[in-house]
Amino acid sequence: MSAATPSQQLPSTLRVAVAQAEPVWLDLEATVNKTCALIDQAGSQGAKVLAFPECWIPGYPGWIWSRPVDIERTKDYIKNSLRVESTEMDRIKAAAARHGIVVVLGFSERQGDSLYIAQATIDGGQQGRLLAHRRKIKATHMERTIFGDASGEALVGVVDTSAGRVGALACWEHAQPLLKYHMYSHRQQLHVAAWPPLHPHEGPELWSMSSEGARALSRTYAIEAQSFVLHATSLISRSGIDRLDSSTGVAMQIPGGGTSAIFGPDGRQLSEDLGQEEEGVIYADVNLDDILRAKSFLDLCGHYSRPDMLWLGVDPNVKLHVRQ
Repeated sequence: MSAATPSQQLPSTLRVAVAQAEPVWLDLEATVNKTCALIDQAGSQGAKVLAFPECWIPGYPGWIWSRPVDIERTKDYIKNSLRVESTEMDRIKAAAARHGIVVVLGFSERQGDSLYIAQATIDGGQQGRLLAHRRKIKATHMERTIFGDASGEALVGVVDTSAGRVGALACWEHAQPLLKYHMYSHRQQLHVAAWPPLHPHEGPELWSMSSEGARALSRTYAIEAQSFVLHATSLISRSGIDRLDSSTGVAMQIPGGGTSAIFGPDGRQLSEDLGQEEEGVIYADVNLDDILRAKSFLDLCGHYSRPDMLWLGVDPNVKLHVRQ
């Protein structure tokens, strides 16, 4: 996770992709099957990177925004969350390797019987190697009823892949200035912004929780990092709402929520939107030289910084429960 200059051997243009789809709620096996099918679809279209939403496997636990306790659903959620060392993860790695594609996967991680919001960067161009495994630095609001906090693994966000320097954050981590600056310092070229289903703003709820608010954060990230941003959201159907019993909450209470997009390093949108209830894969052919065009004006961790006056301290060490 060095801050080295990106490799100069990479092609300047490549195709990137973002999944906009509905998981098979609370079903690990079925959602892994769908994950592999989406990897096959993107790979067959020449994509070199594919981004998945937050908690794609086994779906974001939307009921938490209706009620803080649902023991039976939480039990099922734990049983269907993904372990990093598992046959299910091995299948996803194999699918990435089949197509030589970099997959950035959002998932509910099960370690022991505890859960964490996690992301994995898998490089199919390196035989499906798991290059990065990170957890969300802080579960947001009601997410704390389900998920634990990360330790130093939260900072393993940017890695060299066969498609360039790729980084990832989840949801409102894109509102964490110190975490973002740490990411920027590693000079990523492609960034995955993983989100749950997001709906247009209506009523008294926070605008920052809407599809418009999330897109504003992802576009700001693109401008500040001067990187391409793959903004990945899932969607929910009426049957999904019934499965989660989320119709009375402040989130995921109506069908839709798909607002995936791809943004350039100056913040412009490069992709065409799908319908909010439409499943598919969104593509864009990007030119990595556009990063240099943007950085010639604005390089927050280079010529447009003042480390003599302002700097960031980082502790990347994982804090273990038992230390000897």
